[in-house]
Amino acid sequence: MNQQTVLEFARGPFFYFALLFMLFGLAYRLFSVISLGWSKNRVPNKGSQAKGVFMTFLKGVLIWPFIPWVKNTFTRNPLIYIGGGLFHLSLFVVIILGTPHMLVTKSLVGVQWATLPLPIVDFMAATGIIAMLILLVNRMIHPVMKLISGPAEYLAWLFVFLPMITGYMMTHHIGGSYESLFTRHMITVDVLMIWIPLSRLSHFVFYFFSRAIHGQEFGKRGVAV
Repeated sequence: MNQQTVLEFARGPFFYFALLFMLFGLAYRLFSVISLGWSKNRVPNKGSQAKGVFMTFLKGVLIWPFIPWVKNTFTRNPLIYIGGGLFHLSLFVVIILGTPHMLVTKSLVGVQWATLPLPIVDFMAATGIIAMLILLVNRMIHPVMKLISGPAEYLAWLFVFLPMITGYMMTHHIGGSYESLFTRHMITVDVLMIWIPLSRLSHFVFYFFSRAIHGQEFGKRGVAV
């Protein structure tokens, strides 16, 4: 099997299988959670549930990330706060605001949007790679992080890191021909998509539901979110 055949498989049948597996897997997990039902209000609400949901999203998206002294999030562990924030920001920029990934979405569903210039996306990709390496070292040496980390956590890190580093290498033509680098990148992306619904990486979907539920509960009880 030559390089071109492997690349065609990785960007063709394997990619579509992995994509469908991820979508149906996430849909199944989401359906399983929703089917558990919603708790009924047995007493009159003390506050507005809608306001509670709005405030929790407002604070989660606009306040906590940019005001580090709120709730002592920065002073407790600045490394995780900064490293985690930069990693998630870089992931958003690369996947959503990078032109190559936007074009993939366009080819699949016909939707396109404005993207950032390559130097900015490239810089954020490098920032995310460095942040991931720092977070890995911290996980390995920090007493608490080391205690709560197992094979699943390290596999999740690996499956996210490999697409990041192979994509960066492909962009800069580091470590082989473009075809071989593209093949490695596509295979790691395919494996990541299969892993997502099977692991905690699916939190990027459930985050919005859990935050909405928490906001609704706080609003119902009339307490500050």
